[in-house]
Amino acid sequence: MKRYIPILLLVAACGFRPMYSGTDTDVYVAPINGINGIELRNELNAKFGGVRDAGAKYRLTVNLATPVTQYKALETTGDATWQEIVLTATYTLTADDKEIVKGTESASESYTFVRYLVAANASYNNAVQNTVQVLADKISARVIAETYRYEQSDE
Repeated sequence: MKRYIPILLLVAACGFRPMYSGTDTDVYVAPINGINGIELRNELNAKFGGVRDAGAKYRLTVNLATPVTQYKALETTGDATWQEIVLTATYTLTADDKEIVKGTESASESYTFVRYLVAANASYNNAVQNTVQVLADKISARVIAETYRYEQSDE
């Protein structure tokens, strides 16, 4: 531990300030259509430090496409044993009616597809939930970076 203290002192002395400095990001996430959209909006709001009203400095508009599933593995009988779900979201971040960034993110996850309906639905739902979380991580990281850059350009 003692050997890291000089490095920490050097970093602190150079004016380095981490992008994630514990402050909440003032981003309003517009409602997103569908059940998966509600989950994605909740995840994004959690990443930004809570729900903001429409008067927030930044506005994030997300369009979530319908999940796409693909067969990944087939048995000799032709039955599917693995499937992959892919979710794609396009988003726009604005501040003061000015577009800061526009982008597209995708996330996917494979899951076991079994013959039993309840188990197959549970496996699918878990894969969708995990994919939504990954998508929220990707979008929030980009949004936080862009809001930080925008704040720095204003100074």
